[in-house]
Amino acid sequence: MHRTNMVGAGPLRVGITAVAAALPERVMNSERLRQHVSASSGIPLPPGMFERVTGIVTRRVAGPDEYASTLAVAAARTALERAGLDPLDVDLLVFASASRDMVEPATAHIVQAELGSRAHALDVTNACNSFVNGIDTARAMILAGRARRALVVTGETPSRAVRHDPADLAAFRDGFAGYTFGDAGAAVVLEAVERGGILDVDGETFSEHWRAGGIPGGGSRHPRGDEHTYFRGDGSELREVFEKVGTSVLDRVRHRSGMEWTDFRHVLVHQVTVPYLERFTEITGVPEDRLVVTVAELGNIASASLGIQLDRVHGGLRPGDRVLFVGLGGGVSIMTMVWEKA
Repeated sequence: MHRTNMVGAGPLRVGITAVAAALPERVMNSERLRQHVSASSGIPLPPGMFERVTGIVTRRVAGPDEYASTLAVAAARTALERAGLDPLDVDLLVFASASRDMVEPATAHIVQAELGSRAHALDVTNACNSFVNGIDTARAMILAGRARRALVVTGETPSRAVRHDPADLAAFRDGFAGYTFGDAGAAVVLEAVERGGILDVDGETFSEHWRAGGIPGGGSRHPRGDEHTYFRGDGSELREVFEKVGTSVLDRVRHRSGMEWTDFRHVLVHQVTVPYLERFTEITGVPEDRLVVTVAELGNIASASLGIQLDRVHGGLRPGDRVLFVGLGGGVSIMTMVWEKA
């Protein structure tokens, strides 16, 4: 368990001072995806199947010349522009994503080279919780005096791990979660603020479930072979873990903060499918009007999910508004973060 309690009137607070998002132009709707998979595999998938099961209507898909770094750079440039900053004003750059351009070097270096910054650059990876982990890491380094201003970026291209030609029905089922994937990028600027900022961070991991889903290729276990480059997983196991223990993490943050769901202007939660999001509200009691729903339009965009949601509401926030981030990631990990707009 990792926990950072509510921050008091200390000498330094770290806040999010700019937000941006980036989406590929290419749109893939669920029916066209179903037709392609059915034609490529020879499996007779019924019309409307993907949309009916997942609630996802469309998703964005990166083009042949777009990479995880491409989406991260686009979001980073917009975030810096909104903050009125030059890339050289940043002294910490964190690329926090489940996707990456390559195994080595860290994708943060590719992003930095494109931006023209000279910051300390590193990658943080923890499945769909990567972006929240990256924000938490950057905040800790600022609090420790290791950095003054950080740029945290994500670029997610999980559509590259979708198998369009499964060999049989068993392979189709094994990789079904991949058909929810969409691509996106997001970025935030972190720096010291006089009030508000990141007030609380909490997380819990259940690593005994690490086999529940993932992309096995590219590491020392499976360094080569196309068969290992596709996402495989058991979405029901991931859902069961959250339903069993996830609510306790949410109860803790509400207890520490003394806040009820209605005290948060928004509750941003990682979104996998529409039914899963509906189940989330059912077991937690989070009012639907506090959510920022993106999954039907963008699909499961991995760690970019919370950044995209924050970008969509950031302009409408007033000083003092509080936002709760709820991250759910393979591994399995659950994270919460409370942020107050300065």
